[in-house]
Amino acid sequence: MSRGSRCTLGLLLLICVGAAAARPAPEESLAAANGTCSSRVEPFGYKCEEHTVTTEDGYILSLQRIPSGRGGASAASGGGKVPVLLQHGLMMDGLTWLMNSPNESLGFILADNGYDVWIGNTRGTVYSLGHTSLSSSDPAYWDWSWDELASNDLSAMLQYVYDQSNQQKVHYVGHSLGTLIAFAALSDQQEHIGMMRSAGLLSPIAFLNKVSSPLAVGAADVFLAEALYWLGLDEFDPTGTAVHNLLTGICKLPGVDCYDLLNGLTGDNCCLDSSSVQTFLAHEPQASSTKNMVHLAQMIRRGIIAKYDYGDASDNIKYYGQATPPVYNVSAIPDDFPLFLSSGGRDSLSDVHDVQRLEQALQSHDSDKLTVQYLADYAHADFVLAGNAKERVYQALMAFFRLQEK
Repeated sequence: MSRGSRCTLGLLLLICVGAAAARPAPEESLAAANGTCSSRVEPFGYKCEEHTVTTEDGYILSLQRIPSGRGGASAASGGGKVPVLLQHGLMMDGLTWLMNSPNESLGFILADNGYDVWIGNTRGTVYSLGHTSLSSSDPAYWDWSWDELASNDLSAMLQYVYDQSNQQKVHYVGHSLGTLIAFAALSDQQEHIGMMRSAGLLSPIAFLNKVSSPLAVGAADVFLAEALYWLGLDEFDPTGTAVHNLLTGICKLPGVDCYDLLNGLTGDNCCLDSSSVQTFLAHEPQASSTKNMVHLAQMIRRGIIAKYDYGDASDNIKYYGQATPPVYNVSAIPDDFPLFLSSGGRDSLSDVHDVQRLEQALQSHDSDKLTVQYLADYAHADFVLAGNAKERVYQALMAFFRLQEK
């Protein structure tokens, strides 16, 4: 196995020292975003559009739109085709859905099957570094966790796609962290339901206390001991020295083998090929906020889905009006809202036991509105990068979509 193929795909602590290019400066962000269509979509014969939307708290997010398949009719301005919003996971960006060939990547496959495809990029990624008043070099820019991704980023992108599609309801597809923010939004902000047809959730992340990845568990322990220090870091840049030092420390923990970072973090992926990994290395990893990483570590340690814990009752009261952070109740998702869950037996981040707990929380869901798929040989990265994901996952996902469109 080559050095490049041993690098983690970075769904929690992604870093590949010396292999990832430095992120562009904020002023280069728009140019980088404009390059997505020209470098990754249009060369394959697809039309592509660049869009931006501003969140309630001032973050300027980039979206890419693929309005038609190869040689097909485009979605008319104001709607026509059914829209789908694709949302990436942690330390990834919208290129998650375009890494493989057009016959293997979900973004292209959906376009070729008649959907109006929208690809989101959350705050902190190179495609969404803009802000109405802050620079990404300001500590305040990084004062957020996945709470804000659910309440602000997802809300802004979903509303924008809904409006651009002449208020057609939107299918949502998330991977990893993209599923967590969907669970949070659907359980806490019921207004999203009115704009969504369904949610397809790949490698669903909700409960995390059974995570079996030694790297992830080790990271949670480190964040427990060093929370104040890491919060002072503000930006969690996987290409920087500070994060490299953190990973080095984790790799020295008992039971943590960092020789094969990919499988050590995500589980033993069955079906990746070298070309998709190389495409990934040319674009990723992306930065996140340290606060976001601490929030995820809190979930691993505590086994609940709750808002960020400020670690002090008075601070929690200041932000939430109560001494402990409010809990997201997945059971509050309406029983008739269509959900598609696809999980893998080798996934060490979306662990089988955690997914079973999620399914238990959804036990009252209408049986004809909940589709559960289990792939025994799939791990975390297979769902977005496997060469056979079209046959194993995406065809079932699109069949599920069709049922909701009748």
